Amino acid sequence: MKRIISMLIITCFITSILAPSTLAAEKKQELVDNVKSAILIDRDTGTIMYEKNSEEKLPPASMTKIMTMLLIMEAIDQGKLKLDEKIRTSEHAASMGGSQIFLEPGEEMTTEEMLKGIAIGSGNDAAVAVAERLAGSEDEFVNLMNKKAKELGLESTQFQNVTGLPVADHYSSAKDMALIAKELLKYEDITKFTGTYEDYLREDTDKKFWLVNTNRLVKFYPGVDGLKTGFTAEAKYCLTATAMKNGMRVIAVVFGAPTSKERNAQVTKMLDYAFSQYETHPLHKREEAIGKVKVSKGSEKEITAVTSEPISILTKKGEQIDKLEKVITMNKNLKAPIEKGQEIGKITYKQDGKTLVSSPLVAQKEIKQAKWWTLFKRSAGMFTKTE
Repeated sequence: MKRIISMLIITCFITSILAPSTLAAEKKQELVDNVKSAILIDRDTGTIMYEKNSEEKLPPASMTKIMTMLLIMEAIDQGKLKLDEKIRTSEHAASMGGSQIFLEPGEEMTTEEMLKGIAIGSGNDAAVAVAERLAGSEDEFVNLMNKKAKELGLESTQFQNVTGLPVADHYSSAKDMALIAKELLKYEDITKFTGTYEDYLREDTDKKFWLVNTNRLVKFYPGVDGLKTGFTAEAKYCLTATAMKNGMRVIAVVFGAPTSKERNAQVTKMLDYAFSQYETHPLHKREEAIGKVKVSKGSEKEITAVTSEPISILTKKGEQIDKLEKVITMNKNLKAPIEKGQEIGKITYKQDGKTLVSSPLVAQKEIKQAKWWTLFKRSAGMFTKTE
């Protein structure tokens, strides 16, 4: 009898030791439920804090417009599109169904107004109008979207349109959508649009149109300033959200929630988890000058390499970062022409030989190919110096 009692005491003791870790595992495992897939990442490092079926191919609905906005912001950054440029609406763009800002054929709006329509109101017509301006047609813009997906190394994404309206073989995954969002958020101005809860279009006309953000967390969760909701009967309720708190920006994605309320609740749980468990240690802002690189046959002899994105180190709360090793590598044998934003190097931070973060360095501006007369004068100058 004593032996049985002793065994029971030992069993209870072991159970009491194991219980906390088991509960902790269950808690993390159940962080998100009632959705088809989900992921939570840190924007600067790409560290995955939580995931559930994150590589499953699913219809992204209007979250597709995150890629659409990425290509628009790239074009603005490269000077190929201006915010005050007026964009004309085609018959095709005006014919889009689903969410829209009710553009009429021939109607013109500035790029800024179109971006408001896309980011706040999820306007399919606005998305197609800008796509046609940048690529000539929606189909060609879709080719650019898929090309960008390959550049980003996305393995579970294929686009068929710029809007996310239901169509065969149009899919993405929570992981891929988070990576597209990560890239988009390099352009910090995008949150001026995605983080606006309400605004107006055609404000000084008799066709004044009220925009209300489809992402309600922008209003009800402190720090949320984007990015894009999605809904179709097939996709159910989806959301790629981003929030900034104490210098740390995170991205949370859910696919396939049964209701918008459930979608917001699951994203809220992920954001709460990120901000309660992690902290960030900023190192560089975007477009911070790091060094110079020589350029062969260029209109200028060298170019400044700048950071392509904000760079920071992520840790669990309370952990310290010290003895960081910074490694900068610049591309050799650079030849003009060089585009603004072209990758020309890399910056890496390591600790004890382990890479903590690695990020591309890019050209600060465009360098055109030097004219033959400039090259001749340079070579003549070199010849004179050797004399």
